[in-house]
Amino acid sequence: MTPPEAPRDGTANHGETPPAVSVCASNGIVVLRKRSDFLKAARARRQGAGSMMVQARKRAEGEAQGIRVGFTCSKKVGNAVARNRAKRRLREAARLVLPEMGRPGWDYVLIGRPNDTAARPFDALLDDLRQALRKLHAPKP
Repeated sequence: MTPPEAPRDGTANHGETPPAVSVCASNGIVVLRKRSDFLKAARARRQGAGSMMVQARKRAEGEAQGIRVGFTCSKKVGNAVARNRAKRRLREAARLVLPEMGRPGWDYVLIGRPNDTAARPFDALLDDLRQALRKLHAPKP
C-alpha cells in the first residue's frame, strides 16, 4: 500500500498537530494564563454563586483589550478527573454567558466549588454565573 498523497495546494501538515485554540477565542474572549493576572483578580471584587465563586476586576487603561477569563479548581474539588470536568463546565458556561454579560476591560476568574460545580444542572450553572455577574456589575449603594 502506498501512503495517501498530500494535497497539492501546499497545505500539507507534514505530521504536525494543528495549533491549540482556546475554546473562548471565537467569542473574542482571552483566557488568562499568567499567575500575576489571577493574583490581581483575587484582590478585586468577588461574588459567590451556588456552584462557583467569581472574581472580577476592572483593568487599568491600556493593560489589555476585551474580556479576559481564567478558570481554577483546587484539590478540594476532587481528583484530576473531577477538577478537569468542573473546569470544562466552567469554560462552557463562560463561553455562553460572558459575551452577553461580561464587560470589555474586565478580567474574570471562575473558581469551581467541591461537588457543586460538577454536579449542578448546567442551566443552573449558567444562571449562577449570570447572577454573579449582575451583582458584580451592580452600582454600589
